[in-house]
Amino acid sequence: MAQKVRVRFAPSPTGPLHIGGVRTALFNYLFASKRKGDFILRIEDTDRVRRVRNAEKYIIESLKWLQIYPNEGIGKKGRVLNFYRQSSRHYKSYANYLIRKNVAYYAFDSSEELDLLRKQYESEGKIFQYDSTTRYSLKNSLVLSKKESDYLRKSGQPYVIRFKIPVHEKVIVTDIIRGKLVFDSFTLDDKVLFKSDGLPTYHLANVVDDHKMEITHVIRGEEWLPSLPLHILLYKAFGWEKKPRFAHLPLILKPGGQGKLSKRDGDKLGFPVFPLQWTDPVTGEVSGGYRESGYFPEAMINMLAFLGWNPGTEQELYTLEELAEAFSLDRVGKSGSRFDPEKARWYNQQYLKTKTDKEIAEICIPFLEKRGIRKDTDFIASIIGLVKERMVFPQDLWEQASYFFNAPAEYDRQMQQKVWKEDTPAIMMLVKDVLQGAEDFTAVSLEAIIKNFVDAKDLVFGKVMAPLRLLIVGSGMGPHLFDILEIIGRDETDKRIETGLAKLC
Repeated sequence: MAQKVRVRFAPSPTGPLHIGGVRTALFNYLFASKRKGDFILRIEDTDRVRRVRNAEKYIIESLKWLQIYPNEGIGKKGRVLNFYRQSSRHYKSYANYLIRKNVAYYAFDSSEELDLLRKQYESEGKIFQYDSTTRYSLKNSLVLSKKESDYLRKSGQPYVIRFKIPVHEKVIVTDIIRGKLVFDSFTLDDKVLFKSDGLPTYHLANVVDDHKMEITHVIRGEEWLPSLPLHILLYKAFGWEKKPRFAHLPLILKPGGQGKLSKRDGDKLGFPVFPLQWTDPVTGEVSGGYRESGYFPEAMINMLAFLGWNPGTEQELYTLEELAEAFSLDRVGKSGSRFDPEKARWYNQQYLKTKTDKEIAEICIPFLEKRGIRKDTDFIASIIGLVKERMVFPQDLWEQASYFFNAPAEYDRQMQQKVWKEDTPAIMMLVKDVLQGAEDFTAVSLEAIIKNFVDAKDLVFGKVMAPLRLLIVGSGMGPHLFDILEIIGRDETDKRIETGLAKLC
């Protein structure tokens, strides 16, 4: 019987979740969903120095907004949460096991001593690395006698446990996305596995947890490729023959294509790189999020799915269920994927069009109320029905249709010069009376009334409609004018014509 697929998303709570991390979570989720497997959320929080308050909560809330729900792990109701948070687990016994096997050792070098060595190497045009060429000239249990080493540990001397990289061993692994990879252990350094603060490093905790949680596939960003040979060697050192298959996802690149997408790129070009708004707990700096910018979670999911993966069809819009059904790692590319902010906007616009006018109206009510506008849902929905095709985000309603809520405070000067003639005020007064006399104040009825008026007075239709739009809207923008008149109503129409005539005459 085939082993059940188990994958994990294992972020570190060192700040807000970047959209690159969101994509990693999404690809893991899709991979597991298609195979009826388990998607696990694990928090790798062993770095006390870089741990940021509220970051874990932010990660959970981000995935919840995007509807990427874990089958087990942090944030999953009913689970033993501490098992999925590394700071709550114990790893020293694993490090001690490697010590006993003579594949790891105690290192007593201080950070100051190592910094001096790095500077010395740099002055000679070389790069210092704690490895097979330097380990025997440093302060560690490979050089010191057992008695000396034990004394230093028991006397409280700070130390770390380092992995002893084997000399000139070929590490061969097949990556699902990148194919056969070969690493020479000679290029690797003796990474720290256990720190002086009593916590494991990422490398030890990551490998131990993947083994204990029976992870079958590790799907992560390509920035972890340099760590892959170390992780493979750790599996071998522990004697764990069953190890996960690896797939390293391509980077999400800047819009220009050069380099990894960063927050600075988003700030410079005016788009978010985080799923939710983030407030730095130390500086108070606020960074924008996709949710607060008006993006729909479905649009963001769809956009991220196509960054590095291609279904091989012309279809571009997918539900989360459809993505899970179509997704496969063999259609994930090796090369980085350029982030296109305009494509992200396009996706949002497509999903906005699928919403009912009433659904969008409900979203718009809070920000309209912040502007002091209180209108019922049906009123707002009737406006959205007229301008939705020109909207990308719900908040675009104000830019596209503010004149529905507020009468013009000023009038477009260029349009005024173009359409306002000597006889316009007199014509507009007649139009005002005709509209006031309409029994049925609907778009269809009003259009017929004005057409009859134009014919009766032997006027050009534009000579009436253009200045009337100026009085009602303040500019030449907007949908069919008679639709606008029907929505704002008889009294508001009369008032706007009267006010406009007083200002423009």
